[in-house]
Amino acid sequence: MAIINSDSTLSLPIGTKNPQNHRVLIEEIGGLIRVYKDGHVERPQIVPCVTCTLPLELGVTCKDLVIDKFTNIWARFYVPKCNLEKLPLLVYFHGGGFCVGSAAWSCYHEFLAVLARNAGCVIMSVDYRLAPENPLPAAYEDGEKALIWVKQQALSGSNKWWLKNCDFSNVFVAGDSAGGNIAHNVSLRLSVNWAQLKPLIFKGNILIQPFFGGESRTISEALMVQPRGSVLNLVASDTYWRLSLPKGANRDHPWCNSRAKRSSIQVEHVVYKDVGHAFQILDKSQFSQMQTQEMISHIKAFVSKRMNSG
Repeated sequence: MAIINSDSTLSLPIGTKNPQNHRVLIEEIGGLIRVYKDGHVERPQIVPCVTCTLPLELGVTCKDLVIDKFTNIWARFYVPKCNLEKLPLLVYFHGGGFCVGSAAWSCYHEFLAVLARNAGCVIMSVDYRLAPENPLPAAYEDGEKALIWVKQQALSGSNKWWLKNCDFSNVFVAGDSAGGNIAHNVSLRLSVNWAQLKPLIFKGNILIQPFFGGESRTISEALMVQPRGSVLNLVASDTYWRLSLPKGANRDHPWCNSRAKRSSIQVEHVVYKDVGHAFQILDKSQFSQMQTQEMISHIKAFVSKRMNSG
């Protein structure tokens, strides 16, 4: 059994200040995040955040829009140049173990701009609240709020620059790593009553290396070679879940231990060999870039097939 060790100090309210506990480090993941006993959280900016600018030759317009000013939820939109036809909308959630990451991270900005252009989609990249300050289900709630906001915009009759390019009868919810988990769980929560989102029509999920797990290690996890010095390892995975799940929950919680394959949900599974987790945003080698282009081609084909499925 791969039990996540609990630490009662994590039940301290995030943001409280106790002079005796100040700067007592209780959790750290490879310089990405540090959590202190008094609730203080540090996220060193090892991945640069960039503005919504793109080279003109890419042919993609990019802008940031506020979704909820009270919770600071916003989204970055990527709209490729198109002729008269409207394009499917792909709502995307970034990765980062629920604890780090941003829609403004340069690696996501570059990847999603190319995905929008090559797959022919309008992409809405959602910046959601992070744990441990906002443990799950905060990210799921933000995802739901983002889709309801899109519905409201679609019903507004506005001819805004991104709205006029969207085909709201073809909406996809996607993400990578923790973002794939968010995409999955947001869709499950909304599937109770898809009609509430009309005129939006949901056509499918695109989950890229989604972040799931269970209390027991899988065979592949048990055999996994831990990259030396890498933050993409099982210890980091355990820590992300410990910081993200609600108090008292373990990794067999439905948010973590998905059972989609055991249900009636139709799943298409694609494996990219000889590349690591998040290769499409983190690995700039020629081979990984070739695999990334293959991934984009698969996404384009999946979107096209689902659009034509009625």
